[in-house]
Amino acid sequence: MTPLVLIAAEGKHSAQVTDWSARIGWVVGLLLFIALVYWLMRQGWKWRGTLQGDVPALPTAPGEPGDEPRPVLLTMDGRYHGSTTAGQWLDRIVAHGLGVRSRAALTLTDRGVDVVRTGAPDFFIPAGALRGARLDKGIAGKVLTEGGLLVITWAHGDREIDSGFRSDRSAEHSAWVEALNTLTHDQEGAR
Repeated sequence: MTPLVLIAAEGKHSAQVTDWSARIGWVVGLLLFIALVYWLMRQGWKWRGTLQGDVPALPTAPGEPGDEPRPVLLTMDGRYHGSTTAGQWLDRIVAHGLGVRSRAALTLTDRGVDVVRTGAPDFFIPAGALRGARLDKGIAGKVLTEGGLLVITWAHGDREIDSGFRSDRSAEHSAWVEALNTLTHDQEGAR
């Protein structure tokens, strides 16, 4: 009968306590790994900007003091999702802040499209630089439903660029495509 009591007594040990030094080591290692990945992504972004050093500075909206304000054809509030090389929806352009997503307000006049962004540089797409507009489903870093993205194609320096916008009211996209394509045809006829 004694051996049975000894076996029962051996089974009453408490569970092993967590080894905090090993757990802290794993957490610190994971945080260092995440920091390394973030740093590498940041270096890649900066390197892409260096490779795109041939992209000229972005144009700003024309305006001289005393100029008559141009009639506004359309306005749109929404998001700017980025710019890519025309026809290559994954080749993001990051030079001069074109890779920065932001809130945006677009204004279309007969001079072109004025893009005013929150937290990123504003830019202007002259009417003569417009090459067309279309509805699409994606641009680098953003994929939506079919027709959920307004893509404006324009010339800048020796490049053609696709810039993607999404309105707060997606029903506006069709009117923008029509107006931009009409303006593009008018500009081509004037050349």
